[in-house]
Amino acid sequence: MQAHADILPCGKRLHLQHGPIDLIIGADGDRKAAFEVAKDRFSTVLGELVSELANLKLPINIDCPMPFGHVAQRMDQAVRPFAQDAFVTRMAAVAGSVADTVLGAMQTVSLSRAYVNNGGDIALHLAEGHSFTLAMAGHDFCDLGRITIDYDDPIRGIATSGRHGRSFSLGIADSVTVLATNAASADVAATLIANSIDLPEHAAITRKPASHLDDTSDLGDLPIVVGCGPLSVNEKINALSYGRALTDRYIQRDLISGAALFLQGQSDTTCPSQLTITQRTPNYARRHCT
Repeated sequence: MQAHADILPCGKRLHLQHGPIDLIIGADGDRKAAFEVAKDRFSTVLGELVSELANLKLPINIDCPMPFGHVAQRMDQAVRPFAQDAFVTRMAAVAGSVADTVLGAMQTVSLSRAYVNNGGDIALHLAEGHSFTLAMAGHDFCDLGRITIDYDDPIRGIATSGRHGRSFSLGIADSVTVLATNAASADVAATLIANSIDLPEHAAITRKPASHLDDTSDLGDLPIVVGCGPLSVNEKINALSYGRALTDRYIQRDLISGAALFLQGQSDTTCPSQLTITQRTPNYARRHCT
């Protein structure tokens, strides 16, 4: 199977797809050169990852052998700071690391702004004087808010995780969006914060071993959430509080800049001024960053 590359009908975005990897890329500046560089770098990414996939799926610890590939090494570097108090494999950073890698190749040409969006995990490039605004949407496509990143901000990575995403989740969060210095770090943090938003043993929550749904999953027999019925307001606030506590610890350790947590119409955010949450229902807990 070969990588596919297509310019989207707008003429300003590039679509790259190879196996499970699906990127949307935008660039302002020398767009043509940036797209050519992105295609060239992307062409080998999947092969690099597959060649050492077994190692990348191992729970990370100090005894894990260091991976060889450039993308795999990004995954390792992103995950290790988070691994001291959580089960996590390098696969928690794969989407963000791919986005960072392709963007890094594009930064060799002249660009004012650029982004690589890997299924919602986004790596950003901003030249001085430029900014980037994106929308957050729920799994039901409702508007959840806006994020604006300026050149002076330390944020160059945005990632979203939750039980409605492409990957399995151990928690019940609808979504968790994280802001960090790069997409790989944001990816890991979003995964772990989403995992922590939970109500163990609650009757409304259905779980199955990850291996029963995908025998190749790096989560093995860990119980993933496959369903969550309606929760009371207090239950939702309680579940979100676990994610907020973990978010605060990550901020204190300078691993991330902030996050927005969503569960059945409730939200909690802790972040700089880049993120504003949009009220969408009477029961929505509206929180604005300050």
